[in-house]
Amino acid sequence: MARQDPLRNFRYRLEIDGIDQAGFAEVAIGDMSTEPIEYREGDEITTVRKLNGLNKYANITLKWGVTDSLELADWHQLVVDDATPLDDARRNVVIRVQNEAGEEKAAFEITKAWPCKYDPTDLNGKGNEVAIDMLELCNEGIRRIQ
Repeated sequence: MARQDPLRNFRYRLEIDGIDQAGFAEVAIGDMSTEPIEYREGDEITTVRKLNGLNKYANITLKWGVTDSLELADWHQLVVDDATPLDDARRNVVIRVQNEAGEEKAAFEITKAWPCKYDPTDLNGKGNEVAIDMLELCNEGIRRIQ
């Protein structure tokens, strides 16, 4: 039987509808949860029943080194300007995790994502670090598809 080692967290790539951006330093996939609804009917024993309620999906955080590409900043600007309906700014995002040979072994699909926070890099005349921008994506679904 073939050995199945866990995947490393440093080989991945992103696919964002219509945006070709590479070189993300960090991608933080938020958690997913379903809120329980507790109820009890009057003639039942005194044990609370639990049903599934609202599904909640945490935001996705992208961090990347600043380049001359404006695609992600422009995506955020679509929301800020409010010139187009929010539905037009929504994108599907797929995060593909690769093994050490570069083969795609796992994937997460984020649906109806839109940028809700953009944090440009801090600058420091005494520093020598890479300039990092951050974009936070609100979404309506996170699902593992591979």
